[in-house]
Amino acid sequence: MFKKHTPYLSIALLTLPLVANAADAPFATRDDLRPLLAELTQHCSAVPSSLDENAQRQLQAFYAQRDGQPAWQSGAQLLQLREQLTQLADDGLQPSEYELPSLVAEGVDEQRDCAELLTSHSYLQALLHLRRGRLLQERLEPVWQAPGKTNPDLNMATLSLALLHLQAPAAAFASARPATVQYQQLRSAYAQYRLQPLNLWTPLTGGPLLKPDGNDARLPALRARLFAQGYLDAPGETLGSVYDKATQSAVENFQRDHGLNPDGILGPASLTELNISAQMRREQLRANLERLRWLADDMREAEVLINVAAAELQVLRHNQLLWRSRTQVGRAERQTPLLTSRIDRLTLNPTWTVPPTILREDKLPAIREDIGYLERHQMSVIDYDGNLLDPNSINWERPGAILLRQSSGSHNPLGRVVLRFANPFAVYLHDTPSQQLFSKAPRAFSSGCVRVEAVDTLLTWLLMPGELEQVQTRITSGKTQQYRLQRPAPLLIAYWTAEASADGTLHYYPDIYARDARLIQALAQHVP
Repeated sequence: MFKKHTPYLSIALLTLPLVANAADAPFATRDDLRPLLAELTQHCSAVPSSLDENAQRQLQAFYAQRDGQPAWQSGAQLLQLREQLTQLADDGLQPSEYELPSLVAEGVDEQRDCAELLTSHSYLQALLHLRRGRLLQERLEPVWQAPGKTNPDLNMATLSLALLHLQAPAAAFASARPATVQYQQLRSAYAQYRLQPLNLWTPLTGGPLLKPDGNDARLPALRARLFAQGYLDAPGETLGSVYDKATQSAVENFQRDHGLNPDGILGPASLTELNISAQMRREQLRANLERLRWLADDMREAEVLINVAAAELQVLRHNQLLWRSRTQVGRAERQTPLLTSRIDRLTLNPTWTVPPTILREDKLPAIREDIGYLERHQMSVIDYDGNLLDPNSINWERPGAILLRQSSGSHNPLGRVVLRFANPFAVYLHDTPSQQLFSKAPRAFSSGCVRVEAVDTLLTWLLMPGELEQVQTRITSGKTQQYRLQRPAPLLIAYWTAEASADGTLHYYPDIYARDARLIQALAQHVP
């Protein structure tokens, strides 16, 4: 703990003489700064580009609450603020974006008043970015919200804590920073990672699959790569091209840490992850800290949380992880949408009405090739009024307004239960007969819905004991039924590609929807 904070303390001490002077000669000279604030750009030089129209409104609201009175009158205040801004580097934010103005000499009253206002701007901007994210989520990775969901006014929330903790800025920053376990653990790991020297490694070339006990000329380069990141204790220069047990074990550990199937086979997916540079990994961590700032409020409310990139479901209560399970999510061409909603009903022993995209792209080609496909998969053809149609009477080249419905049972792709929630995408969580796919990684196999492993266990977390017994009895009956939950469960389906465990171990997940690069670029461009 002491070592971690030593750099911040040293930096703060270097500024101490300047801050001490500020205690004797405060920034501001006016009793009411609002008239100057109304004409800020005309009277103050070096106004940062971040002080846009929205930031000016926030600054005006800040001083309106203070009746125009100066905020920064204490050297201790400024010392603490400088330290907090420096620590933003651990959040993946750039402290240089929140620079404080240099102190100016006494007698230059207007410049001192401008310095007061710009200090408040940096304070408010930093708190807002911690609380909301530096970039706007809706522009980059929007999350659909169920009707009726209310969101906090983040500008007002930021303003409130800025005013409440003005005399102790550290408390303001602690309140703004997300308290979710996902954010806190990733921030802690990133704080250590960013201080480490960046390793350089030569990308591995493509080639045939390298399996255990095999031979491959790339093995020396592979060992050097694994050694550089600590997966091997020694580079093993003398081991040659034989795929030995130690290297295989190192590959398996690397695969586990990067969301891959730990089979020890070096194939395209493992090569892709191995060839990501240390610099890109650092940027990936920064990008995911930004995502977790976006998601913080929804994560606090969620009881069922799904990370699409990890293909994982978590059950949470009061920010505590109670249970986790593997899922299968949408393929890149049929992505699982990001959303917040509430699981409020179940379909037990469901039938499956084939969605339009799957009907058009998957089922119609199979039926045209062999109409017996319908009988083999226990599918009926119905019109939009629910009337049964004769498959042989339909022109399958132009079938018109029809639906395919598959009967319930072990063959049904929805399994024994569907968990439903309001959304415009026709997606849901469900059981599946394709249990063998849960052992794969990554697990992007569905057409957008989320297949849940051990769905029976999930039901034990969502249902009251009496409910659970009733639902289990209804499932056993084999009849298709609807059941409404006594207590709907808040759901968040989100996307992040890196996280840290409690011991600081970093885990990465393949960017199955290719979203990291765009977010990393947006952060680098300093575009709000």
